[in-house]
Amino acid sequence: MTPEADILQAADVAFAYRPDEPVLRGVSLSAAPGRFTCLLGPNGSGKTTLLRCLMGQLEPASGAIRLGERPLRNYRPRELARMLAYVPQLPASSLAFSAADIVLMGRYAHTGPLGLAGPGDVAVAREAMKMTDTLDFADRTLDELSGGEAQRVMIARALAQQPSVILLDEPTSHLDIRHQLNIYQMMRRLAHDWPMAVVCVSHDVNIAARLADELVLMRRGLIVATGAPAEVIREDLLTQTYDVPVDLIAAPGGDVPMVRAK
Repeated sequence: MTPEADILQAADVAFAYRPDEPVLRGVSLSAAPGRFTCLLGPNGSGKTTLLRCLMGQLEPASGAIRLGERPLRNYRPRELARMLAYVPQLPASSLAFSAADIVLMGRYAHTGPLGLAGPGDVAVAREAMKMTDTLDFADRTLDELSGGEAQRVMIARALAQQPSVILLDEPTSHLDIRHQLNIYQMMRRLAHDWPMAVVCVSHDVNIAARLADELVLMRRGLIVATGAPAEVIREDLLTQTYDVPVDLIAAPGGDVPMVRAK
């Protein structure tokens, strides 16, 4: 796979919800099509705040974020939605819409002034559902689906936007192991096969290390380490990040060891 130029760049980003209580302290990060990046770190390390800055929901106190050739703040909402998609932690399961309708909502940035979807939009939405294996329950509402099925629908909606970048905030929280693995494998395919830049906040060090191309360790608003899993999964870095001693266990058939807290 040939490396592509970074499409999303954050440089020295700082942010605080309250004065004198910084959440991000000079964070720099980049994402490129074809690369699956996982942000790891303990609760309160600034991962979700960084994601919200990257999607334009929060304005950094200092630093710069660029999307493509332009500063992120220079995009109008519909322009931004054509470039960048976001998948939250938990789907809004109370939505009384069919899965097919929810995925079609992802086309709003591409529809005309009246917001009416045409045959082309329906075709794109269907392809997104095919990619995420959600066609079988297209007519069911979100609250009729399991957590893993509903999360795949939300990813399909993001794909229907046809973005260059997709940001996901703990997309496997509250899912069982099988669904967690399926979602991470899907994210890897999105990065490598579409291709797009995929950035995911994660709490599962072992699955992220197994499937991501790049890991970013965060602690107290700072980046501790960035690199390929084999470079980042080290006892010293993980102990520094999580404040707990760890053991590294050789994983059968893999270059990256498994992590276990002592």
